[in-house]
Amino acid sequence: MTAVVETPAGAPAAGRPRPGEKVTLGRVLNSEWIKFRTLRSTFWSLVVAAGAMVALGLMFSAVITNKWDTMHPVRRAEFNAITVPLRGYFLGQLAVGVLGVMVITGEYSTGMIRASLSAVPKRLPVLWAKAAVFAAVVWAVTTVTAFVCFFIGQAFFSSKHIDATLSTPGALRIIFGTGLYLTVVGLLGVGLGAIIRSTAGAIAALFGILLVLPVLGEVLNFTSFGDKVNPYLPSNAGQQLLSVTTDPGMMHPWPGFALFTGYAALALAVAAYLLKRRDA
Repeated sequence: MTAVVETPAGAPAAGRPRPGEKVTLGRVLNSEWIKFRTLRSTFWSLVVAAGAMVALGLMFSAVITNKWDTMHPVRRAEFNAITVPLRGYFLGQLAVGVLGVMVITGEYSTGMIRASLSAVPKRLPVLWAKAAVFAAVVWAVTTVTAFVCFFIGQAFFSSKHIDATLSTPGALRIIFGTGLYLTVVGLLGVGLGAIIRSTAGAIAALFGILLVLPVLGEVLNFTSFGDKVNPYLPSNAGQQLLSVTTDPGMMHPWPGFALFTGYAALALAVAAYLLKRRDA
């Protein structure tokens, strides 16, 4: 990723205050917002995330509507009009996670991080500003996309009278929860990116946490140790917010999401510690 920020003639570089200006959190936030919105990777990652969510939601909804009359009773019993259109979050999390990693590792790969940290000697405001700007944008985009997916699905399901509404129990929690879950996935990526400082390494670590650990957890289910570990794995805990019902032995939605948020907070805390201790 090429982190290049163009500034008007005579204007200071993003993140570098004019002589005599005090470095404030507001100015650091504005600097990070300029960098975030001017990167092509930001636009395309969000387009991929939103596009994958909408495309998969449309596909699942269309196929189920088309097959409903001949669908096996067991499959009908498993159907839920709220969650089906939102299944695309599983692919969306990959794009959001990659963007979260690249928000920080892109500056390390280009050396721009040295300019950012020299402009903000206390260092930590840079990390907090990156995380705040990232979280605000990703939450807004993914939450709006979740609403779009939901209404697309209900447009299909209404023809078979199997649709849900926003007042259906669990609907608003799951729709808003989709945006919250994806935002925390991205923040976990930001933390890992700041810790590892390598795009490839941080993406591998993130995907290992989100995709590989649950598979290992299923293996542990064949042992007595599995019930003590599996519910508390990051993605298993966080995704309970996106379920209408709670599976036996799993955490309840909001406690599970709180634990998932704690994992991301821990990654950011470790990143903050290392940012203060290591050279840029």
